[in-house]
Amino acid sequence: MRPTHHAEDAARPSDEQIDAVLVACRALVAVAAQSVASVEDRVTLPQLRVLVMIASRGPQNLASVAAGLGVHASNGTRMCDKLVNAGLLHRSDDPTDRRNLVLELTPSGQQLVDSMIEHRRTAIANVLAKMPAQLRSDLVPALLAFADSAQEIPPSEAWALGWTTEEPVDTQRHSSASV
Repeated sequence: MRPTHHAEDAARPSDEQIDAVLVACRALVAVAAQSVASVEDRVTLPQLRVLVMIASRGPQNLASVAAGLGVHASNGTRMCDKLVNAGLLHRSDDPTDRRNLVLELTPSGQQLVDSMIEHRRTAIANVLAKMPAQLRSDLVPALLAFADSAQEIPPSEAWALGWTTEEPVDTQRHSSASV
């Protein structure tokens, strides 16, 4: 008979915990997909990624956009040209290096990104409003700890999936509240 290692068993997540996270993931992916769909009549998903990248990182050159998207420079250029023609990006010469072009959001481009983010925030607020207040309070440290433990998508790259344009939450600041 094998000895039981209670500490080891306690460290393993239960099937119930795993299933709960999977269900929550499906709900969050649905919220994210609906927020992207709210602007899909104006831009494609790759174009939205460009807009979110520039919204989160500030003005970019074409090489940075292509590298951030993981595409060839010519594909990045074509995508940015379409966004410039749509009035969502402004292209200008880099004052520090005239060989480079600088891409920045136009007010219309910023409004589109803000609209998508606001759609997402409203949907999440509506879901949270349906939860009991105590469970919402308990959710904050648990979700921050989950996100910190995942480390699969660094907060600095969350824009790549269109998750955010904001600075990442300081999980270290919040982790003391979970103890």
